[in-house]
Amino acid sequence: MLEIQDLVARYGALPVLQDVTLRVGAGQFVSVVGPNGAGKSTLFKTISGTLPAASGSIRFEGQDLLAVPAHARPHLGIAHVPEGRQVFASMSVRENLEMGAYTGAGRRDWSRNLERIHEWFPVLAQRSRQLAGTLSGGEQQMVAIGRGLASSPKLLMLDEPSMGLSPAIADFIFERLMDIRRDAGLTILLVEQRVAEALQSADHGYVLETGRVVMEGDRHALEADDRVRRAYLGM
Repeated sequence: MLEIQDLVARYGALPVLQDVTLRVGAGQFVSVVGPNGAGKSTLFKTISGTLPAASGSIRFEGQDLLAVPAHARPHLGIAHVPEGRQVFASMSVRENLEMGAYTGAGRRDWSRNLERIHEWFPVLAQRSRQLAGTLSGGEQQMVAIGRGLASSPKLLMLDEPSMGLSPAIADFIFERLMDIRRDAGLTILLVEQRVAEALQSADHGYVLETGRVVMEGDRHALEADDRVRRAYLGM
């Protein structure tokens, strides 16, 4: 579904991604893990088009994504749930979800999508009229994920969904992501610092360090690798 080849991205003259290659197959759950400053969020911004690629290629369902402007990429079926949630604080929970349904597919499937979002995150139904800015951090993350799902995506990209959350709420979020993947057959690309949880959920994983993919493999291979165990799993 998503194929990235030799991707280079820069902030000014500063290289952030260097020759990054990764693939996400339809229906897969793929995790990208690594320390702060590794380039994980930059990778997502380049896929979404908010940061231009310096070189390399990104293809989505065979289409050259770099030839598609950023505002058109969600209409292809790509939803980006950003780092830090970034909900519309002065709008209600329901209005935030409606903002995600601006794609053609999102408008077509709105009633069904809203029903499923409420099934996965019942608190959003209970707080439908509440201003999103008054919610807890965990509830805001649910709103952000729900807003992404409201667009009827084919690929859901999640940038650090556990950031700033308690371990219990972060675990709840990861459990819901597995439910969403199972129930909707959705393809998920996750960037996450909680490496154990990210790999436990994944079919395939990539380790990104200083802008380069230094390791990749299925969940079992990465969890068994001594370097990953020492650096990221505390073993």
